[in-house]
Amino acid sequence: MATITDSLAWAEVPVPLTIQQMNEHQQEAIASWTREVVDTKTEGFEELYHAISMIVKYIPHFVVIPLMVEHIKPQIAAGVCLKMGVDQATSYANDLPPEYFTEVSRHIDAPMMAEILGKMKKHHAEKFIITELRHHLTRMLQIAEHLNDRMLEIVAKHVA
Repeated sequence: MATITDSLAWAEVPVPLTIQQMNEHQQEAIASWTREVVDTKTEGFEELYHAISMIVKYIPHFVVIPLMVEHIKPQIAAGVCLKMGVDQATSYANDLPPEYFTEVSRHIDAPMMAEILGKMKKHHAEKFIITELRHHLTRMLQIAEHLNDRMLEIVAKHVA
């Protein structure tokens, strides 16, 4: 059976010491209850992300991008990106400010990030790769496992 830390790793929040000191059965009960609370509180988010992804198709980027950066948290933007698919997400990724795109990328799994980077304009993708290599090396290496040869060459160029 997984430890409480493994069970709740998706939350990216450290498990309090008090809970770590509980017996395994109590820890599993807490982990199960935590997942239930999150599922209850986020019910409907997937449909919302899908709806937003459909709506923004009809709004020009020069309108969507500033609104997104100013009013939408990166985690929400990532949820929308997941629903819109790689091609549409890539078109937004090319226009997002690098700092915001970096924050959004933290909430997108490594295989999808690799696909997005592979389709991005080389200049934008390279900026992202350089930033990630400097500040989030482990995350960039997770993404690199899924990159195409063209993007791997860029990573290799900046690692060496």
